[in-house]
This record gives sequence, C-alpha cells and structure tokens, in this order.
Amino acid sequence: MGLSAQICETVAALQPGDPPPSTLTAAKHVLLDASGVILGASGLASEAQPFIAVARAAGAGPSAILGTGHRVAPGMAALANGSMAHALDYEDAFDRKPGHPNASLVPALIALAQSEGPVSGPDFLAALAIGCDISCRIGLALRQDMEVGGWYPPPIVAGLGASVGAAKLLGLGADGIRDALSMALCQITMPGVIKHSRDTVIRAVREGFPAQAAVTSALLAREGVAGFEEPLEGRDGFYALYADSKFDPVDLTEGLGQRFWIDALTFKPWPSCRGTHPFIELALNLRERHGFAPADIAAITASFDDVQAMLIEPLSRKAAPQTLIDAKFSIPFATALALVRGKVDLDSFSQDALADAEVLAVAALVQGRQGGRPDWQRGSGGLLEIALKDGRILTAEIDNALGCPARPLDEAELVAKFVDCAGRAARPLAPAAAEALATRILSLEQCDDVGALLV
Repeated sequence: MGLSAQICETVAALQPGDPPPSTLTAAKHVLLDASGVILGASGLASEAQPFIAVARAAGAGPSAILGTGHRVAPGMAALANGSMAHALDYEDAFDRKPGHPNASLVPALIALAQSEGPVSGPDFLAALAIGCDISCRIGLALRQDMEVGGWYPPPIVAGLGASVGAAKLLGLGADGIRDALSMALCQITMPGVIKHSRDTVIRAVREGFPAQAAVTSALLAREGVAGFEEPLEGRDGFYALYADSKFDPVDLTEGLGQRFWIDALTFKPWPSCRGTHPFIELALNLRERHGFAPADIAAITASFDDVQAMLIEPLSRKAAPQTLIDAKFSIPFATALALVRGKVDLDSFSQDALADAEVLAVAALVQGRQGGRPDWQRGSGGLLEIALKDGRILTAEIDNALGCPARPLDEAELVAKFVDCAGRAARPLAPAAAEALATRILSLEQCDDVGALLV
C-alpha cells in the first residue's frame, strides 16, 4: 500500500469515538476560537468585504457567512468565512511547523455541516481532529522548506488538511478521500511574494482560497471524480513539487489515528502574527517591571530567527506599515504598540494606530539582530534589549511565547476571547448570548446538528 493510500485508509476508518478525550477537548477549543475570530472579522476586517460581496452575488444557499445573517452556497460560504478566519491574525497556530492548520479547515467544515447536515458533534469533532492532524503531519514531514522553491507554506498545507477533513465529514471512503486530496492539490497554491508585496492585503484573506478548494474537492470526490494514485509521495506529487521530494514518511504515519497534533496547538492571546508574540510579551513584561515611559527609550534591539526575518525586513517598511496586515506582521510595530499603549488587542490594530506618531517613533527605534537560540521554538522565541536614555540596558528572553502548549490559555480565557470577538461581529452578539453559544460549543459531543449552532 502506498503512503497516500495508507493515510487515506486510516482516515476513512477513524470512528467518532476513537480520538482520546484530550483531542476532543482540543477540537472543541479550536471550533470555539476559530468561529469567534471569524465573527469578529465580520465586523472588523474590511479586507474580507470583497469576498463576502462575491459570495453573496453568487446567490442564496444553506451555508452561513458567519456574523452577517447571509446564507450562500457552501463553497462560497467557505470562501467568505475563510477570508475572515485569518484576517485578524488571531486564529490558532502550530508552532512546531509554523502555520495555521484550522483557518481553512473550520470554514470548510462549517459550510458542509450546514449544507449536508445534520452533522452530529462527534462526527464534526472527528473530521476536525483528523483534518488538522493531517495538515500538521504534512508540514512536519518536510525535509526541505517550501520557501526554497518560492512558496508560502501555511495556506497550502492547511488546505490539503482541510480537503481531508471535508471528505471525512462527507463520509467518503479511502478512495474518495484520496480523490479529494488530489483535487485540492490541483487548486491550492500560494506564492512567496505574498510576504513581500507592499500594498496587497491577500496575506490577510488568503485562507478563503484553500477553504473553498477543500469544499469543492470533497464534493467533486463524492461525485466520483477520480484523483491521483499517490497525490503526496508520487511522481510530481506534493512533495516532489514543493520540496524536491525531500520528506520523511514516518512523520506522516507514526501514530496516525491514535495521536493527534491538534493537542499541541497554540491559541493566540494577541491578534498578530505568532512571530511577533515573543516581542509583545517581553515588551509588556519589561514595561510593567521597570516602569519607564516611551520617551525614556534610546534604542531597542530585537533578536529573531530565520522564520521571523520576514517580520522585520525591510526595516523601514516594517517600522511604518501602510496596511493593517503588514502591521500585524511587523515586530517593530507590534513591539511599539506594547511599549506605548501597555496592551495589544483588537482595538490596537486600526487605521489610527498606523498614524500614531508616538507608536511610529518607538517603532523607528527598533533594530533587528538575526540569530535564534537553539532552545527557542522556531518562529516564536525571541530576545528583546531596551536601552534607556539614563544608561540602563533592560534585557529579557523567552523560548516560546504565551499561548503555547507549555503555557496555554485556559478555557476561561478562550471563552473571554470568544465573547470579545463575537461582540464585534457585523451583527454583534451580546455577552450573555455569546457565553451561551460558547457553552454549547464546549459541549459539542452532545450536539445533534452542529450547523444549526453557527449563523
């Protein structure tokens, strides 16, 4: 049996009761966090509005554009909700192989649960757990970074996992899951220029594309469209195209169906790129401990690793970002927000913030030094040095920022985040209603119709 076939056979055989309790809890946390972020983006993310407009123009359907009251066809709902899933840069992350495995998966599953339902809570959680796991495994197995070939990995590997999860939700067998994975490979791509282009906001809304592709792929597979025999490992398959066939199959298969990487996610305390988080945390801690004012700062040095380089280079652009998504991908700007305002939240990233003279002045003081430490989690560790005008040098270091599996947000914090986000939706939820919805999501194993929960 080939590698792709082995994976798809295992996915098809997975039963709702197979994932351990910790995995089911993690999956509920993912749905809570992701749906909250999408709701918040429906009211806050102007970048997603064109995607919502295009989805609505295609006509009415059964699947909700969350937070808006509109219902459209499932693929269009996945496109719109996927565009919002990353727009605030507040969704969960997988630190071990930096990416966002659920930003396209959750929109795809919600769209299908509402169009193909009713889908029970246990069935939904199993599809979510295995789709996330496959995305993480595909990334972990890489032995050559996809960036070498000029690609931007997160939406690509997330979209492949989303197609597997979508096919699982539809109840497809192993061949159908392989077919869906094959068709996702035909549709999902993302060039590395997304990191460097100055004016585009595609980086904010990128997950709409793989979310829609995952729905399309699963539905076509159900209709009997045949895919490739070996979409992952085969000649000109995923690893050949994106990593010069440099991968380790052990990372794909070891413990598959028994251990799930959804148990090892990071849930974000701050709405910005995960690579900025160590510097936000360090800046907030140094500010609180030493009580200095922004005017007291003479210079700031941020030491970062190779993954975080895109968050500080080119320095002149990162110190004065022109778009909100560029600000969220900026170590100088995020650090300055923390030092000037004493907090970084959904109100921090606004057009007013982009023009805040005090924030920009502090951001201009930030210099970068590349050189991650061996004990840092790649992409989410950092060292911050602040030189004050009185001669003091304040230094702090962290190997992995808050929210990681070793220092997780607790369930109460995740609920508070959900309530805050839901209150910012295009059609806001009152705190009591948001808390009630959070309670229902956190007891999803008792739900007979997941699609009916989310509108």
